[in-house]
Amino acid sequence: MAKRFLTLPDVQEALNISQVQAYSLVRNGDLPAIQIGGRNQWRIEATELEAYIQRQYVATRERFSLPDGEHASS
Repeated sequence: MAKRFLTLPDVQEALNISQVQAYSLVRNGDLPAIQIGGRNQWRIEATELEAYIQRQYVATRERFSLPDGEHASS
């Protein structure tokens, strides 16, 4: 069974980003999350991470005017 909630380190690993970048995504509302218990105990629903990734694909396509379904290569 897949985990429903991810930690910030999980998000960092999935997106290959730094701790600061992951925290910034949550703090500015780009990646919806909930705070559990004490300070800095953030949890991100796996479906929210997938939705964020899809939004980024759409934004990238729009920015570079790529046809639907085509991804920009690095």
